[in-house]
Amino acid sequence: MNSRTSDGSRPILLIGAGAQEQREFLLRQVARERPVVLIDQDPPAWARPYLAAWAAVDLRDPQATEAFIRTASVELNAAGVTTYMEHFVGLAARLAHRLGLPGNSPASAAVCRDKAATRRLLSEHHVPSARSYQAQNADEAVQIARGLGYPVVVKPRGGAGSAGVLRADSDDDVRAAFRRALVDSVLGLENWSVPGVLVEEYLRGPEISAETVVLGPDQVEIVAVTRKTLGPEPQFQEVAHSVDAADPLLIDPVLGEVVAAAVHALGLSWGVLHVELRLTASGPRVIEVNGRPAGDLIPLLVERATGINLPRALATLATGEKPDLAPTRTAAAAIGFLYPQHTGHLQRLDVRGSIHHQLWLERLVWTRRVGAHVSAPPHASIDDRLAHWIVTGPTATSCARRLDLVADHLTVHIAPPTHTTTCTR
Repeated sequence: MNSRTSDGSRPILLIGAGAQEQREFLLRQVARERPVVLIDQDPPAWARPYLAAWAAVDLRDPQATEAFIRTASVELNAAGVTTYMEHFVGLAARLAHRLGLPGNSPASAAVCRDKAATRRLLSEHHVPSARSYQAQNADEAVQIARGLGYPVVVKPRGGAGSAGVLRADSDDDVRAAFRRALVDSVLGLENWSVPGVLVEEYLRGPEISAETVVLGPDQVEIVAVTRKTLGPEPQFQEVAHSVDAADPLLIDPVLGEVVAAAVHALGLSWGVLHVELRLTASGPRVIEVNGRPAGDLIPLLVERATGINLPRALATLATGEKPDLAPTRTAAAAIGFLYPQHTGHLQRLDVRGSIHHQLWLERLVWTRRVGAHVSAPPHASIDDRLAHWIVTGPTATSCARRLDLVADHLTVHIAPPTHTTTCTR
């Protein structure tokens, strides 16, 4: 294990670092709360300035990982074990449980990684959700879809990042979507996913997520609401997120009741959660409950809009203490993502004008390099995103205008065919 001097306080063990452009904010904030010992397949160089120590461990080998972390926990007198990575939610919970450290039960964490188990528990506890059934083959998927009524949603049982999730409007669509759901994945999640394909009721209405902190079995706090902009169906790719400290949904009693009921149904009693919902004509209905903070830099949006620091809350909760969740700002923040409009190889990426100089532009990052092959919707995944940018403002409306303004200054050349596109939403 490589280590450097820390401040002497008990460290937390963090499983997985992730990609720098998405995860550096999280790791930096966790490290400000506690010394961090990173356990990862190949601890990346970018993460090391934030670490008290790090170790390379094959996380695909649960026995070796558990043995190493047991030893490290004793030697370092670790105060907690946690993760912000979807891959390792179950592993972190199992290790915390076996080491006698704070966290959710392994069973509850496993449910968060299993959409079939999630739907079953939500149904048993009468939490508004979508009717959902697992299909063993394409023919069974078609029969389920006919029973539900078109359109339906076909998705992987253990996926994430909207990979393999498709709307289907016919028998042929279902068969094609079933084949996609069997193989589509992102970020290497297939190594930590429950196999299988679900066919679900299609829920109409805008999509949101409730950024939620659970302080105990009966203490569920929604600290922010994220409004999502989705790309064209049949995919459900997220092309923008927006957080407003003054969002009226924060004080909506029905939303609060549904989120709390979902948390209770899954047996979650501790941690920072990302609960996705659709606002249907009959009220909010749960899409899924994620046992970790949101991805897509949503925690950064929450901090810029409200002052509430979710990664520091994650670190605090990992040690068994309760974080300060009092908002210190009343503002808004949003992030946009650029997807290719054509499939091919990137030839050039340009930013026109002086948009970089705007004080409200938090960041603008190209996430693919010239020469890379990218796929356009409906075959795109989050791995095909070309760029992201974060803006701040006094309201969600002002942030939406600023997202569009930045998008208007981005130009992408892709070949073949040679074409110039701008990000449109």
